[in-house]
Amino acid sequence: MRKLYLFTLIIAISFNGLAQYATEIVVDKSGQGDFTSIQEAIYSTKAFPEQDITIYIKNGVYREKVTIFSWNNRLTLKGESTDSTRIVWADHFASINLGRNSTFHTFTLKVEANDVRLQNLTIINSSGPIGQAIALYLEGDRIQLINCSIQGHQDTVYTSGEGFRQYFKDCYISGTTDFIFGGATVIFENCTIVSRSNSYITAASTPKSSQFGMVFLKCRITKMDESVNKVYLGRPWRSYAKTAFIECYMENHILPVGWHNWGSTEKETTVSYAEYASKGPGAHMNERAMWATSLTPTTAANYQLEVIFNGWIP
Repeated sequence: MRKLYLFTLIIAISFNGLAQYATEIVVDKSGQGDFTSIQEAIYSTKAFPEQDITIYIKNGVYREKVTIFSWNNRLTLKGESTDSTRIVWADHFASINLGRNSTFHTFTLKVEANDVRLQNLTIINSSGPIGQAIALYLEGDRIQLINCSIQGHQDTVYTSGEGFRQYFKDCYISGTTDFIFGGATVIFENCTIVSRSNSYITAASTPKSSQFGMVFLKCRITKMDESVNKVYLGRPWRSYAKTAFIECYMENHILPVGWHNWGSTEKETTVSYAEYASKGPGAHMNERAMWATSLTPTTAANYQLEVIFNGWIP
């Protein structure tokens, strides 16, 4: 009898230990879910889980600064609808005031973990045109953003991590200066990229060792309004910046020269800026900077998802 009791107790404790970590969690500001805060829901999840975890986020404006920590791998944040599920924060360089690297503390949402998926979310840095202010900071491998809207001004999206692979599909990204920047290997597929002022879209810092940097596949490169009429596709944050636009539609705000050297003629010899089959009134491929590359059908064929991501298929 005693052995049976001990066995039953051990089983009960084991099941209780498993039950405390849910794999499906609901966040609802109205109080009808498991949590009213996205960050509190993340805190509740198991570290380094053996199975996928999904946090479903009901429509609402969630005014919070969110971090998905390095131990929160295999996590999905899925909004009820992109337009109405909003994560909003307003940190910026001056408000953080932590010295020269304050930019990297300004994020609204930061992903430090691998194998994370964000879907049907709007992520906003609402500080306005007041300097560096990140909306989305990615620092993990095999991260996916599907049907998301990321909105800001300067430095909206930071894609970091040498060799890290990050994938944006059917997303909307808006900003002013260098609003997509970083050194990860990133694909933007079928995304809408919106300039809010005359400035630069990308500022890649691709490591020398990486074959690919930022790749835009069949994206729409557009502008907020008619006041935006002088925009560069990119400039090199670091010497080996790699950026490519493949079969993208470009509106007339894109300058014919296309690319800027960030005041360094030396970088013209080390960067890789490429285009293939651009369309639209901004597709002045014959007038691009002489140090940029116009790809042929053969060289453009290398810009495929499985090649760029070295075998990983999102």
